[in-house]
Amino acid sequence: MTTFQIGEAAELLGVSPDTVRRWVDAGRLAAGRDEHGHRVIDGVELAAFCRAQAAEPDDRADESSARNRLRGIVTAVVKDTVMAQVDIQAGPFRLVSLMSREAVDELGLEVGSVAVAVIKSTTVVVERAGRGRQP
Repeated sequence: MTTFQIGEAAELLGVSPDTVRRWVDAGRLAAGRDEHGHRVIDGVELAAFCRAQAAEPDDRADESSARNRLRGIVTAVVKDTVMAQVDIQAGPFRLVSLMSREAVDELGLEVGSVAVAVIKSTTVVVERAGRGRQP
């Protein structure tokens, strides 16, 4: 069974360890204690909490088969005569999109604007991370 310390859970959830502690103290997230008395969260419990916290699909979800939508802030826009690179910070994730300059101009994308990165991929590589502890 995989368990996570408060800091590890916070990193996975994209929040501070204090936020996770408050959720545990409020009974929103179940936690136990390890052999050293530190609070730990069961991996299955954490996964269920993540599913419950997932935002409802936005209004445009009905218009597209893409379900991976990450809302963030535009942190950089680099344009040349034909193409552009747009960087978006969505929580702890940096996303980079290459698109036409015309698309960037039509969308009005500029540093500081809010954007939604919609990701549809036929290939998703999943690796086993070295996070969590195996008792």
